[in-house]
Amino acid sequence: MKNSSDKPIGVIGAGNFGSIIANMLAQQGSVLLYARNEEVVRTITENRVHLGQQMHPNIVATNNLSQIASHCDIIFPIVPSSNFRAMMKELSPYLHPYHILIHGTKGFDVSLPKGKTIQSVRTLSRKQVKTMSEVIREESVVVRIGCLAGPNLAKELAQHQPAATVIASPFNEVIQTGKRLLRNDRFQVYGNHDLIGVELAGVLKNIIAIASGALSGLGYGENAKGLLISRGAVEMVYLGKALGGNTSAFLGLAGIGDLVATCNSSTSRNFTVGNRLAKGEILASILEDMEEVAEGVNTVQIVKKCADFYKVRALITENIYKVLFENMTVQEALDYLMRYPLNIDIDFLEPAKTIR
Repeated sequence: MKNSSDKPIGVIGAGNFGSIIANMLAQQGSVLLYARNEEVVRTITENRVHLGQQMHPNIVATNNLSQIASHCDIIFPIVPSSNFRAMMKELSPYLHPYHILIHGTKGFDVSLPKGKTIQSVRTLSRKQVKTMSEVIREESVVVRIGCLAGPNLAKELAQHQPAATVIASPFNEVIQTGKRLLRNDRFQVYGNHDLIGVELAGVLKNIIAIASGALSGLGYGENAKGLLISRGAVEMVYLGKALGGNTSAFLGLAGIGDLVATCNSSTSRNFTVGNRLAKGEILASILEDMEEVAEGVNTVQIVKKCADFYKVRALITENIYKVLFENMTVQEALDYLMRYPLNIDIDFLEPAKTIR
C-alpha cells in the first residue's frame, strides 16, 4: 500500500453523518469532503458552516470524485443506499487495489428484473439484496473494505457527547486504520470481523426504530418500549441469520447498542417517521418534508419480502410493512402484536448444558 500518512482522508457525502465524520477525521489531519451539490461546496468553503455545524479548518470541500480517489488512499463513503451503487459506478474508474473504503451507510441495494419494481415483486432472495460492502466489491477493484456502524446519532456526536462505534472488516488493517483515525477521548472505536453481520444489524434496527417511534406517538411508555426492543432484538437475529450474519453481531454495539439508542431518540429519522404515522400523518407527506432519507422505510419493504422468501417469522417487520404500505393503523398493528401467542422469551440461543 502507498504511504498515506501525509495524504488527506476522503469522505463522500456531506449529509449530517458524513459531515460529522469529516469533522472527527479532521482532528487528526486533512480531509477532502465530497458534496454532489456545488452550492454545498461553496457554502462550506466560504462560510465554514454546514447543516448547523462549524466545519473544521482541515476540511476542503469538493464535488470532484476523481480528486477524492487520486488524493486519498482511505475513503469513507456515507451516502444514502438508494444512491450508493450509482456513486460507486462513478467513483470506480479512479479506484485502485491500494484504496481502503470504510462505508457508513445503513441500507440495502436491490437488483430487480427488468420492468419490475420493489412494489411489484412478491419476494426477494439474498442474491437480489446486497449490503454496501457487497456493492463496493461488485463495482470496484477495492479489496480492503469495512463499515462503520453503531449508536452514532449525529446530533450527539456533533455535541461531542461520549459515544462509540464499530469498524467491521475481515481485514485487521482496516479495523486498525479506522481506530487510528476516529478514536478520541470522547469516541471509542471497537473492531468486529463479521462485516456482513454488522452491516445487517445496522440496517435491521431501523425497522424497530420506526416501531418505537410509533409507540411513542401513541403515548405509550417505557414498559411498551422495553417489550418492543427485546422482541425486536430477537427478530433482528432471526432475519440477520437468514441473510448471512452471525448472532454475535446483533448482540454487540452495532446491534443492541444501536437499537437502544435509535429506539430512544426523537432525533432519529426512522423514529420520527413512526411517531408521525401514529399521530395520523400520511407517509408520503412525512417523507416529503424530511431533509434526509429515513432508510428504514425502504428497508421495511425489502426485509418483508426477504422474510417471505426465507419463511422467517418477522411479526414486527410484517406489521410495520402493513402500516406503511397497506393502510393498517398503528393501533391495529399494536393490538395484533399484543394478541399473538408467543410463549418463549429467548429462543435463538443454544440451551445451556447441564453441569454434572
